[in-house]
Amino acid sequence: MENNKELTELLALDLGINIVNRRPYAKEVFKWQDMDLLPHSSTDTLLCEIFEWNGRNWRTTGNNLIGYLFSGDELNTVKNQLISIPKNPALIPDFEFNKESMIEYGFSLPSLFNIGINGNIKNAKDFSVKVNGVTKSRITNIDSPGIEILKNYSSFTQNKTKTYRKNIKFNYLSTSLFYAESVEIFLEKESGVGLDVSFQTKDVEVDAKIDTDTQKHFVLKYSGNQAPFAAKFTKGKDFNIM
Repeated sequence: MENNKELTELLALDLGINIVNRRPYAKEVFKWQDMDLLPHSSTDTLLCEIFEWNGRNWRTTGNNLIGYLFSGDELNTVKNQLISIPKNPALIPDFEFNKESMIEYGFSLPSLFNIGINGNIKNAKDFSVKVNGVTKSRITNIDSPGIEILKNYSSFTQNKTKTYRKNIKFNYLSTSLFYAESVEIFLEKESGVGLDVSFQTKDVEVDAKIDTDTQKHFVLKYSGNQAPFAAKFTKGKDFNIM
């Protein structure tokens, strides 16, 4: 597997940018991989979840494509297959959300990694979330349940045209999901500034490198059933990976 240096050089070459003595920024990685930040963090977010795009933000519809294609025991079987799809190395370099990008993406961004922010990020001298060991799960046309989903989807678009047009054709499906093995939180602030971080500890190993009034550096390593932080979306009408 390629290392971070080689992957960073490849990213920089493909995007025509210069990256020296730093990690790639999130927006650079997202552009390179054609991936987007998810609007919420949940361990039950599955591949083929249906999202809407309002021109600025993603919003889940709360539905999943398989709910339209299967029923009964078959639906439960396919759902369990989606849950069990393996996570493989995404072959993207470790990257970071810096203070500016966190403000740009929205103050709820850290919650995607189960990090709570108490206070206003703008009041920090420096703030970053570094993302390490990214893995990816995806649906393909050569493995279950992708084979069954695509077969039923083809029939569904022809036989349930009204439902298809209303709920799926012009919305987007999550065809890849991205996960972090660990993240590092860096916070620097002036003494007395009301800004702090918190995090859930279930299935999270916490290593406190620095924890003072003005500086904090935590490493959070995830285990168990992880929540994805980003996805690759495909428009319903373009969902054809055969």
